[in-house]
Amino acid sequence: MHLNDLNTVYTSVKESKLFGRYITNTHIEKCFNGLSKSSILTIGYSVNKLPIYSVTYGTGKIKILLWSQMHGNESTTTKALFDCFNLFETGSGFTDHLLSNCTICVIPILNPDGAERYTRLNANGVDINRDAQELSQPESKVLRALFMDFKPHYCFNLHGQRTIYSVDATNVSATLSFLAPSQDENCSLTPNRKDAMSVITALDSFLQTDVPNGISRYDDAFNLNCVGDTFQSFGVPTLLYEAGHYPNDYSREVVRRFMFLAIIKGLDCISKGVKAKNYDAYFNIPENKKMFYDIVIRNAKLSTLTDEATDIAIQYKEVLYENEIKFVPVIEAITNLHAYYGHKEIDANFKMVKNSDNSVIKVANEIVFVVINNQKTSLKP
Repeated sequence: MHLNDLNTVYTSVKESKLFGRYITNTHIEKCFNGLSKSSILTIGYSVNKLPIYSVTYGTGKIKILLWSQMHGNESTTTKALFDCFNLFETGSGFTDHLLSNCTICVIPILNPDGAERYTRLNANGVDINRDAQELSQPESKVLRALFMDFKPHYCFNLHGQRTIYSVDATNVSATLSFLAPSQDENCSLTPNRKDAMSVITALDSFLQTDVPNGISRYDDAFNLNCVGDTFQSFGVPTLLYEAGHYPNDYSREVVRRFMFLAIIKGLDCISKGVKAKNYDAYFNIPENKKMFYDIVIRNAKLSTLTDEATDIAIQYKEVLYENEIKFVPVIEAITNLHAYYGHKEIDANFKMVKNSDNSVIKVANEIVFVVINNQKTSLKP
């Protein structure tokens, strides 16, 4: 499987009905009619009685379980999954071997209530990814029941991460992050965990051309309440995928393509047989750190009473408004930020920086633009 070939075919399989950050059951249901080669089932219901669907492709002996939008506001991988489904529908040589060797079962949206409200949590205010032991929520029970019934050989836990993450302590955004979760407090290198690491190593190598140096891995601190750690503890190789930020891609449409490539490559690796001896290179992938703000205004004077300047950090708050996500700039910090980076950086050149009403800027202010030396500067993405 060649990266250039997948990129070439991507334009024709990208699901046009899905776009942007707000993806709900209503959106994906419009895509179901085009999935003639799949099996689509309702496998349970959310707190608010919305259906939870599964989509299955393939007839092979290797069973792979994937789920997305466990956190309702992490929709990038859901879009990428439907791009994958459209590739499966083409019957192209890209996926013939994959679908003959594997049976792929997908939950496109595990948390439909959270998706509707654009929240991380479900309708009961519970993080489903911290409910793997108590299984207190209907969504958690649906996932566990499918896991027990399907008996997967591999699991892909698909998520999205905030714009704050960097590749190590650098000025490179963590566009994609991966993790082979631990299954015990010692972070033991068990055979199944090595298998997960080997797949991630292959993903890193495969994607470097399109995402140069933009791939990182999560800290593997153990938490059995997390679904990935629990499934890993059951002896099933489990991979965490995180869709991150790419420059100027707040709609996550560029990262959507990267996720499509990562999902297809991961499935392809498994379909051809994982070589666990390749797991060592996993530890060469840099860990992600929290080194970014959406905007940093450097060298800003906030008072005429002093010559001292400071830096201003601005983070976007994602707000659901009329079925669209609006990015509202919020002052996150006012301090020396020499060790941090902004996806957008503005140099105030030691000039006065004020609110749009000429008031003093303060932490927690929502602010659409700033006035720098009496000139308006927009803070919108």
